[in-house]
Amino acid sequence: MKKIVVLLLLLTAAAGAWAARPRVLVFYKTAGFYHKSIEVGLPAIYRLGVENGFLVDSTKDSGAFTDANLKNYAAIIFLSTTGTLFDEAQQKTLQQYVHNGGGIVGIHAATDAEYDWPWYNQMMGAWFLSHPKQQTATLNIVDRKHISTRHLPAQWVRKDEWYNFKNISKDIKVLLTIDEKSYEGGKNGDFHPMAWYHNFEGGRVFYTELGHVDESYTDPLFLKHILGGIRYALGKNKKWK
Repeated sequence: MKKIVVLLLLLTAAAGAWAARPRVLVFYKTAGFYHKSIEVGLPAIYRLGVENGFLVDSTKDSGAFTDANLKNYAAIIFLSTTGTLFDEAQQKTLQQYVHNGGGIVGIHAATDAEYDWPWYNQMMGAWFLSHPKQQTATLNIVDRKHISTRHLPAQWVRKDEWYNFKNISKDIKVLLTIDEKSYEGGKNGDFHPMAWYHNFEGGRVFYTELGHVDESYTDPLFLKHILGGIRYALGKNKKWK
């Protein structure tokens, strides 16, 4: 009998510890171009959660953006979302979520969305402008102290789809830039941001342009990069234990 009681106590404690872990929501709605890498990106993020102590839910339904639902999440991950994502009420809900300290992580096409909503542009840090063909290029690490970049080589050579941006916020803190001399089709000049973060209206926002190609989601360097972004976005959120 004592063994059963001890086992039940251990199971209860384990369940409590698991329930106390932070929960993130992966949002992958596409009202524009659909990135096939979403199909490998989702399970990769679920694995990161299992391996690093946070819970993961996912949806492509913008109806999930209600105050009652979002209060369950310490961060929202926009995984290659495109086009118009929200109605007016859902926009207000997302704004309130950020104002309440919620974290935001944008991956790749998260900047290719909500072109009629300036607040979204300010939050995410830029809007997509264009991209050349997929090709190998060199990324330079601007900030080696950030949790999302400290593991990266000083120059990171990889193949991906490289965005040009418009409406780049002056408030972002740049982590990675791309060397436009290392590939064809760059339009942002000598200082071309590719990943950044900033504190925004009460919340923490991280964005990385990388993640178009399927191979990204089996690349340890990239996975640790987005894991660092998630950890930054979670920050000291009360839901992050």
